[in-house]
Amino acid sequence: MEKTNERLDRLVLEARRGAETREQGYRAKALKLFPWVCGRCARTFDHAKLQLLEVHHKNNNHHDNPPDGHNWELLCTYCHENEHSKVKDMEGRSDIGNTVTAATFSPFADLKTMIASKK
Repeated sequence: MEKTNERLDRLVLEARRGAETREQGYRAKALKLFPWVCGRCARTFDHAKLQLLEVHHKNNNHHDNPPDGHNWELLCTYCHENEHSKVKDMEGRSDIGNTVTAATFSPFADLKTMIASKK
């Protein structure tokens, strides 16, 4: 029984240390600084759904974590994904790492000729 209590005490201590370490992270700081509202869609969050609220780095540099949080904004999972999709779209998407060229096909480019040939 003594070993069980020691093991339980050790587990509780490790859990507390882990919580303290996480508290020092930028997400915990952002959640303390800002209201639990998505900065894009204005959806509000409570403790039960807080895992759906994410910290977005405005300058896309995840190492830029100022103590006042001026580089952060809280976004819901959906708006956060959309924000990062916009960045990828601006850069151009590709499976092989090259940028994708813009589409050049214009289905109505020769419309006048097509209409004339039908007459």
